[in-house]
Formats: sequence, structure tokens, C-alpha cells
Amino acid sequence: MRDRLVENLTMMFEKSAEKFPDKTALFFLDKKISYKELYHTASRLGQGLKNLGIKKKDKVALFLHNTPEFIVSYFAIINIETICVPINNMLKEEELGFILKDSGAKLIISSVANLDIINSAKMKSPDLKYTVIIDGLAPNTFNFYEIIERSIIKKEDVLIKPDEVASILYTSGTTGNPKGAMLTHKNFLSNVKSCISSIDVSEKDNFICVLPMFHSFAFTVCILLPLAVGASITIIEHVRPFRRVIRNIIKKKITVFIGIPAIFNVLAHMEIPHVFTSRVLKLIDPIKLCISGAAALPTEVLKAFENKFRVPLVEGYGLTEASPVVSLNPARGIRKPGSVGLPIEGVEVKIVDDKNNQLTCNEVGELLVKGDNIMKGYFNNDAETKEVIKDNWLYTGDIAKLDEDGYIYIVDRKKDMINVRGFNVYPVEIEKVLLKHPKIKEAAVVGIADKFKGEVPKAFIILKENEMLSGSEVIKYLRKNLALFKIPKFVEFKQTFPKTATGKILKRQLKER
Repeated sequence: MRDRLVENLTMMFEKSAEKFPDKTALFFLDKKISYKELYHTASRLGQGLKNLGIKKKDKVALFLHNTPEFIVSYFAIINIETICVPINNMLKEEELGFILKDSGAKLIISSVANLDIINSAKMKSPDLKYTVIIDGLAPNTFNFYEIIERSIIKKEDVLIKPDEVASILYTSGTTGNPKGAMLTHKNFLSNVKSCISSIDVSEKDNFICVLPMFHSFAFTVCILLPLAVGASITIIEHVRPFRRVIRNIIKKKITVFIGIPAIFNVLAHMEIPHVFTSRVLKLIDPIKLCISGAAALPTEVLKAFENKFRVPLVEGYGLTEASPVVSLNPARGIRKPGSVGLPIEGVEVKIVDDKNNQLTCNEVGELLVKGDNIMKGYFNNDAETKEVIKDNWLYTGDIAKLDEDGYIYIVDRKKDMINVRGFNVYPVEIEKVLLKHPKIKEAAVVGIADKFKGEVPKAFIILKENEMLSGSEVIKYLRKNLALFKIPKFVEFKQTFPKTATGKILKRQLKER
């Protein structure tokens, strides 16, 4: 095994288990699971799934929160050449049913708490034959650990080809029905290797996994990356209560903290009595790097966080179709606030206009990405695949620019662009100005129809606690900072925003309310 080229995720996992058998791979609550135990448990579960009748290229869905069983299941599935379909565990019946039917999943692994929604979704999913429960017994289901206990590993010399699909990851569906991105073993491996070359990580590190495992960012950076280098993963079930996250950071001596802007924003503005500041800094001293992804990181949050904790916070950029990491600000070297950094090793980017002409430095257009990390395509959706992949370039739908040093700046989503009397208005530009206001906690801007201007911006705002602000005051503030055609025609104050599991604001839902 040591002398063979690692060509798939199964070999990657086996290599780490062989090299670090007794090292703790997973920390979860009071449990410790070694690499050897994790590997053998996954192997036995894989054999058990085969015994149930799961065959090569079948689809197996995971509908789980953050648990060791998620990781065990994932490697069990891909070890037997089947395809894993991780599903957002917060989806409702109709959403779950769509993905199960679209993917053709034959088996689902979940928990007792989800049985009602699974049984309802089954009615629309004719291919779904088996339900496996990780935490109990129920009629017409199989128990996860009973399958493992009854299975004997049959060692088979199977070589999974790099271009075989390992996972189908469904996009968030904020603009319609979700699409299943087919990601291969090669896609994931190339992305993991590139991330390793971009950040200084080793078997000595302990990553925190507080982001949902079904999400591409968490899966690649919080699971595959640490397992590839023999590091440990501390699994947190839920981000709330936040004090539990803090306790784990301190107790488990986390060295790499992967999060989203909302988490770093909470930490940046968390009040620490002056007398405890030095003690808190000492307790979190093992953290050597924080990485933010999945949504834009406001410059103000970055500065506030680093000033408070004296730990580098680097922003990256990616999307599910790219497995997902595209770029990262260097942990060492030049970091440019407001930028999502440089393309990682093996990834090419360029900016094009609406006629597909390549643009030059600081010109704004659509961001295109190329590399071994780009998905095979959308499952059962050739038309959409042809729309986003052309000549091996992935059309991201993100509006961006490159500076003279090759750093990427995301200006906005192409689909979020607002056309005001022929002028292109990018919501993120307005949002950035709003977030600089001392009384504003969160902001989202969308385009709404206007019979005179075609579209006009509308701002939704959440104020900081105990603050007061009127719509006219917001408009007056914006007029000092933006061209008149960019000023929102309407301002609406909210208590909360609808969001995805990774903290992205669901703007479509804001518009519909």
C-alpha cells in the first residue's frame, strides 16, 4: 500500500489508517476513535451494505447531523464502489423527497428522529428500499450497529478508478430545484492535495468540525483534509449553544478552526472582561489558523477578530461544483482584505465578459475556473451541465475581478445583479456599505420589479441589540457613500433572516415574503 500511488479516497483513508493506526482520528463528546477503529468499522459496514444488496454505482443517502457515523458511513459507501449522497438534514419532506427521487438512492442512513419525514418522502422515491437507523430500532428499518456486528470483512482487491463518482452533492437550491454535482475521487483528491500545499497542516493538528458535514466546504476541509494528513477531527453536533464550541476549542486544543463569517462575527464581538483577556488568549493559544468560507467575510469582521484573538483569519472561495475550494488568502505572505485570495495549486481562473472575451486586470466579469477539481457534471441534467461547463471551464455565475497580483475579488453573484435603467447594480456593494454602519448587524439587498426603472434595490436590515434606526436615516447614510442609482428605494427592518445551513442568506425567500 505504501508504494502505490493514491488514486482514490479509499486508498487515501487506508494509507492514513496504516500509518497512524493508534492515533485518535475523531473526538466526539467523550469518545475517542482511532484511525484503525474508524477504518475497520467502515469496512465492516461496507460489507454489511453489500450483504443487504447494495451494488456498485448504487446511491446511498446520508441524512445525518454531525456524528462519527457520518464519516463511517461515507467511507463504507465509497469503499464498495457505491455513490454517497449527503443530504442537508434540515430539509423538509418535499425537499428530501426530490433529492431521493432525483438521485435514485436505494438506501438511506439516518436517525430515529427523522423517520416520519423519511417515510413520507419514501412515497415519492420508488428506488428507496432500505432505511438504516444509527440510534435505535424501528419497524421496517435496520440498525446501523447490528449491521456492523454481523458483518465479516471480505478482503477484495478492488481498484476504484480516479474518474469514478464518489459523491453527488446537491446545491442549496436557492434559485430553483437543487442540482446534483457529481464529484469524482480525482476531484476530491486534487482539491485536498492543493489545500495541503496552501496551508501548513500535519498529523499534529486537530481540526474542529462545527459546520454541517453534508456541506462541500465542511466535507473537504474539515473531514477529507485532516484524514489525508493523519490529523484529528473534533466533531461538534451543533453550533449552538456557542459556549459548547468554545469549551471544545479549549479542551481539545484545536489548532485549525474552520468556520463561516457568522461564527467569526460572534467571536469578534463577544464581550470578554478585560481582566480575563490574557487568560482567554492563553487558552486558545494552540489555534494557529482560522479559515472562513461558504459566504463573504466582511473586512470589519476580519479586522475585529484578528485584533481580539491575534490569530490569522484567512478567507477562501469555492463552490460545490469545484469540490469546493478555488482560492485562499495565503496564511503566510500577502493577505489582501476584501479579496478571496489566490487560486490554489492546480486551479486556473479567468474573467470573461458576456461575449466570452477574456478581460484584463481589474475589469469586472464572470469568474471561470478550470482544474482537476471541477465536477464531472450534474446528475441526470446534461442541459444544465452544458450551460456551466464549456471547454473544461466552469462558469461560476460569480461576478469578479483579478488585480495585478492575481488576487480574486468577488463583486457579486451574476444572478443577483440588479439592472436599474440599464445600470448594473451589485447588491454586495450596497451591503458592504450598510455593514459599516455602527448600528447595523446584518444586511441583504435584493432587486424588486419597478414599472419605471425595471428593477430597484430593496434593503433588508437587522439592527444590533438595543439600537434604533429609521429607513430615512439609512437612505441618508447611503447617499453619502453610493451613486444615486444604487440607493435602495425601500428599506425593511427584520428580526431574523432565512438562511442555509452554512449561513448564506436566502434572498429569494426575502423577496417572496
